[in-house]
Amino acid sequence: MTFCIVTNETPAANAAAMRLRDRYGMVSLEDADVVVALGGDGLMLQTLHQVMGSGKPVYGMNFGSVGFMMNNFSEDDLDERLKVVQQTQIYPLSMNVLDASGTSRSALAINEVSLFRSTYQAAKLQILVDGEVRLDELICDGALLATPAGSTAYNLSAHGPILPIEAPLLALTPISPFRPRRWRGAILSNRAEVTFITREAEKRPVSAVADNVEFQNVREVTVREDRTHGVTLLFDPGTSLEERVLSEQFRF
Repeated sequence: MTFCIVTNETPAANAAAMRLRDRYGMVSLEDADVVVALGGDGLMLQTLHQVMGSGKPVYGMNFGSVGFMMNNFSEDDLDERLKVVQQTQIYPLSMNVLDASGTSRSALAINEVSLFRSTYQAAKLQILVDGEVRLDELICDGALLATPAGSTAYNLSAHGPILPIEAPLLALTPISPFRPRRWRGAILSNRAEVTFITREAEKRPVSAVADNVEFQNVREVTVREDRTHGVTLLFDPGTSLEERVLSEQFRF
């Protein structure tokens, strides 16, 4: 089994990576059987985007601040641990944006697609699901559409629901809604296509973000799940992403 070891470039992670490379060897990402990521969830997302479409699994070890998608760090028996890992396959969202200049752009999001107001003015969003207007006007700081993998991230902080990792669902969640103030969002099928249309866009500019890719001054954003770009995460036995998402629902 061959490894490509990547880090978040902190001194501790880089030192650990050097020890792992001396012990287990190191090949390029293209030639690796497994990518080992030493860092936090930010590095994991970055690495998953790098391997997307290649079929290469990623095994993370925590050297970051959160590490929800990471395993505990250990230098011992790496090759043996990888023989008994549990695999989780996740699929990204495809975001297509039309901006103020009429330019179309696209990006993929493993966790969520988010829309944010860009100034002190609240955003005004119209929301369509499969081409049908479901919310004519949401006045808010923004809104997001999260995958099950992303439902425990920003979506949860915005008071959105936690979705089981294998559920064929997406979470549509408002960010600080002003009108309708009590709307808490919706749980949608993963086959749904969600379109956000910005209103009074010159006065109330909005940006759209797919994980860490941002487009400004958007006019229309369409989001759907993309089943052609799956990624595989590896977890130690008993600590799968499914188990972590379930446990998060009983955390106080």
